[in-house]
Amino acid sequence: MLSIRRAAFAASLLVLAAVPLPALAAEKAVIGAWGFDTATMDTSVRPGDDFFKYVNGTWIKNTTMPADKARYGAFDALRDKSEADVRATIEEIAKLQHQPGSAGQKVGDFYNAFLDVAAIEARGLEPARADLDAIAAAATIQDIAVLMARPGIPGGPVGMGVGLDSKNPDAYTIDVAQSGLGLPDRDYYLRDDAQFADIRTAYAAYIEQILTMAGYPQPKESAAAILAVETAIATESWERARRRDPNATYNPMTRAELRAFAPDFPWDAAFEAMQLPASFERFVVNEKDAVQKLAAIFAATPVETWKAYLTFHYLDAYAGVLPKAYDDAAFAFASKISGQEEQRERWKRGIGAVNRTLGEAVGELYVARYFSPESKAEMLKLVENLRAAYKARIEALDWMGPETKTQALAKLAAFRVKIGYPDTWRDYSDLEVVAGDALGNMKRAAAYEWRRDLARLDKPTDKDEWFMSPQTVNAYYNPIFNEIVFPAAILQAPFFDLAADPAINYGAIGAVIGHEMGHGFDDQGAKFDATGNLRNWWTAEDEARFKERTKTLGEQYAAFEPLPGIHVNGELTMGENIGDLGGISVAHEAYMMSLNGAEAPVLDGFTGEQRFFLGYAQVWRSIQRDESLRNQILSDPHSPPMYRVNGVVPNVDDWYAAFGVEQDAKMFMAPEKRVRIW
Repeated sequence: MLSIRRAAFAASLLVLAAVPLPALAAEKAVIGAWGFDTATMDTSVRPGDDFFKYVNGTWIKNTTMPADKARYGAFDALRDKSEADVRATIEEIAKLQHQPGSAGQKVGDFYNAFLDVAAIEARGLEPARADLDAIAAAATIQDIAVLMARPGIPGGPVGMGVGLDSKNPDAYTIDVAQSGLGLPDRDYYLRDDAQFADIRTAYAAYIEQILTMAGYPQPKESAAAILAVETAIATESWERARRRDPNATYNPMTRAELRAFAPDFPWDAAFEAMQLPASFERFVVNEKDAVQKLAAIFAATPVETWKAYLTFHYLDAYAGVLPKAYDDAAFAFASKISGQEEQRERWKRGIGAVNRTLGEAVGELYVARYFSPESKAEMLKLVENLRAAYKARIEALDWMGPETKTQALAKLAAFRVKIGYPDTWRDYSDLEVVAGDALGNMKRAAAYEWRRDLARLDKPTDKDEWFMSPQTVNAYYNPIFNEIVFPAAILQAPFFDLAADPAINYGAIGAVIGHEMGHGFDDQGAKFDATGNLRNWWTAEDEARFKERTKTLGEQYAAFEPLPGIHVNGELTMGENIGDLGGISVAHEAYMMSLNGAEAPVLDGFTGEQRFFLGYAQVWRSIQRDESLRNQILSDPHSPPMYRVNGVVPNVDDWYAAFGVEQDAKMFMAPEKRVRIW
């Protein structure tokens, strides 16, 4: 029942016993002579025909997909580097002797327990026995609700977790949302295409296999019942594109209102199991009519079906820390969705588990070793340069009136910026980690997170909290805090390199900065004001003109068909597409402003503006398995990488000028059809 907060959310931490290494600025560019490798290009392709392949074509031809990946590209290569850096840090910690209860002890014991496959094999299902017995003992629908509400046990069709109040950025809520699916998206249950039918058949077989190994009675019949109830859940669940709307998903209720709204669900039993304070009254129902219908499905489904459902989902969730037969079965099924040929090495999965559980404990050392003060200082400069460029572009908009511009500029000025790592590190003293108990450690981590969430419910929101660890190769915008956040790990080549040509940095990390700023002004982020409140600050006329432009952009992306019969969802990807278009446009403006009217030098025959676009396209180079691509299109709000290039640049006038793109080019778009938003 407990779910991850919709907005990802520090405290003193004992310094781990390891010597930090100095992080020094590079004397030469990490990639090529000036931050770009021209050998990756395919110059037989005209830039205006396929810019993605023009920049990355030779790399695509010469790159073999790693067997343990479903997609591989610049992001993935940098994540591999970050993973290796974190491994070096964790393995050093794991070898040392630490005081019981210290951060070092917890990191080391957690990692070593995950890696000790012999101990996991020897213990069998014993670490799961108490939970499996509790599931088997359930006799009523209330018993099922209580089990689903426990931290560490998979939930059901109605999920609950601590969230941020969209209309009060200083308060926490309990979010009530649709949940309960084992496949990536409702479409996997409902589409008739052969590939989806095959996945459903494989899913039923996988459920049966897991239940059979666990000695569950009538595994085949139970598998069919589980698939049937999940199909019913999928039928009533909202589509992902609809779930993006913060107004549609903001339905505040009291306890009494929630009981009256969905009387089929045993709310009081669940709240008691969650240890939710009886005085707490701030609930926000996300997918309103879906939650009501799913509550009815919950009540109408036999207890025996829910017991089988919980047993399967429990074993599936913890397969990685159960005997090899469970782990292998889970991967064999997952590979049918991802296309991934080989399971990732155990140490890599261990790193992931530690990062998810003790991310800031590791992040403190990671930052000391691998992140330079010079990088942070330069990033702060870049952010302010991008903010100035965004301001100039908003002031120059011809489709937005002065009243709305004033509000937009106030929001831009109010952006909070976090770079590298938190100012205060998280306190893990309340998390117990036991040597040799891999599954138990996972369960205790879930309980720790829930206790931490409960403790904050009646307190003001912690706006200094980070939602990603420093070693994460990513970035984010949080509309309720109106903040842009860039973890240390993404501030490396090809995104950011102190020794690279400025045009490359502006095209790469500059566009990332602009992208995250752009989320504050995308089709959903623009519904929040400067203080993070969900409030309409637009005039009716400006809102209509904004929607007209976003509609056209959505239609452009919906025309892309990466796989036969599978089109990009222009509505689901709208926010990210607006972020990409705004990001590259603002970053280009910032780059031109940085030249102060001077002409950029020509390097290896490329002008400064050409290098800007090369730097942008370089970060999106990738190859991807069809299965993974299909999953991304259906469940991911980001467009596939090639369209993050080829879907964006045809809307940018300066790209045409930089590469001399004429009307005969395949990607040419008439000026009047180009979308200009920010």
